[in-house]
Amino acid sequence: MLYSSLDILALVIVTVSIMVQAWVGIGFGLLAAPLLYLIDPAYVPGPVLVLGWLLSLVVVFKRRHSLNFLRVLPAILARLPGSWCGAVLLLSIASWQLSLFFGGALLLAVWLSLRRYSLPLNSLNLTLAGFLSGVLGTSTSVGGPPLALLYQHQARLTARDEIAAFFLVGTPISLLMLVWQGGASVLALGLIVKMLPGVMLGFWLSRHVERRFNVDSARPAILFISTLSALVVLTQGIIGGVAAY
Repeated sequence: MLYSSLDILALVIVTVSIMVQAWVGIGFGLLAAPLLYLIDPAYVPGPVLVLGWLLSLVVVFKRRHSLNFLRVLPAILARLPGSWCGAVLLLSIASWQLSLFFGGALLLAVWLSLRRYSLPLNSLNLTLAGFLSGVLGTSTSVGGPPLALLYQHQARLTARDEIAAFFLVGTPISLLMLVWQGGASVLALGLIVKMLPGVMLGFWLSRHVERRFNVDSARPAILFISTLSALVVLTQGIIGGVAAY
């Protein structure tokens, strides 16, 4: 398989972004999607979703013996109605208005977290976070922060593994919706195959990062990525609103 210079650049982007998500639990889509879109719009959203899902598959397989599937199950179950509501909102409200609302809500959640306000990790809050993740993921393509903010005070490996389990089941819902709306061509399978080495290399690099920086909490990284997500979504809303008027 031949790689052009742009393919190699895309592979580097995928590798670094996968490494971040494999260490923190979120961040791949946020970091990779805008850069890959500049290289080739076909990378977004199909290949980005599939590559992120493959990372979740690897993480869950590696950690299957210590992973608490039952705890994260309420969030997984709530993602389906959340995704449906996100799709309904997109049909009834302008996407830029949704971006402004949810971007502001995310920023508020981060601010409350910095002020030491946090929610307990229980079934009710997991259901709420899973639902909001489904709504956000469908309407703005940024679905990780609601769940990650709920897990911010958990051990880093626990947060990463259970968020991976959430995306392992939740991402296929988004993929099915994409295929239903645009056909299998939206997946761009050729691009996915070319980027597969980036998934494996990024995960391998994350294992080395873990050994070099063996910290128990990913809270600072979660708050940083969530803030960045909120700003990206808000920017999308502002740009869309200016264009609408």
